[in-house]
Amino acid sequence: MKKAINHLKASDPVMAAIIERVGPYRPRHATPDFHNLARSIAYQQLHGKAAATIFGRLCTAAGCETLTPPMVLALTIEQMRACGLSKQKLAYIRDLAEKTISGDVNFEQLPGMEDEDVIEHLTRVKGIGRWSAQMFLMFALGRPDVMPVVDLGINVAIKKAYNKRKVPKPAQILKLSEKWRPYRSVACWYLWRSVDVVAPE
Repeated sequence: MKKAINHLKASDPVMAAIIERVGPYRPRHATPDFHNLARSIAYQQLHGKAAATIFGRLCTAAGCETLTPPMVLALTIEQMRACGLSKQKLAYIRDLAEKTISGDVNFEQLPGMEDEDVIEHLTRVKGIGRWSAQMFLMFALGRPDVMPVVDLGINVAIKKAYNKRKVPKPAQILKLSEKWRPYRSVACWYLWRSVDVVAPE
C-alpha cells in the first residue's frame, strides 16, 4: 500500500497534507459474503451503535454468528421486526436471501468480476443501490479504485479540504479524483478520516 500512499502524496498536495495528519492507512476489510452484505443493509442510514445492536439481535434470533440465507428465511417477519429492523430493511434482507438461494446473486463469482459488473450484480437486490455496492467493492472485495461520489462524508471532507463554498457535485468530484487514480479507494478512506467519519464497512 506504500505505492498508493506515495502516488497520492505526489499527485495532490492537499491529499498529502491529509495523509500526514491522519497517519497510517488502516482500513478494516470484511469477508465478501451474504452475512456482510446483509449487515451493510442493516447499517444503512443508522448510527453505528444502533445498527450493531439491531444486527446483533438478528444474529441472536437466527441462532448464529454468521448469517446465511436459510437462517434469515427461517425467521418470521414478526421475529425480524422484534430485532428492531424496519419493514423496508427486513424486506431487503429477505430479498437478498431469496436471490442468493436462487443463484441470482452469486457471492463466489464476485471476486472475479469487474467493478461495474459487481455493481450491476448486487443492485438487483432491493435496497442495494450503487453506494452500497461500492462500499462492498471497497471493504469486502478490497478494490483499490472506487469513487463513491454521493457519499456524504466524502463530499463534506472535499468541501472542507479543498475550500469549496458549496458541497461539490458528483461531476466535480469525479474530475477532482482523476489525479488519485488508480487508488481512489485509499483517498476516500483518508477523506473519511480527515473529518472524523468512521469509514463504512
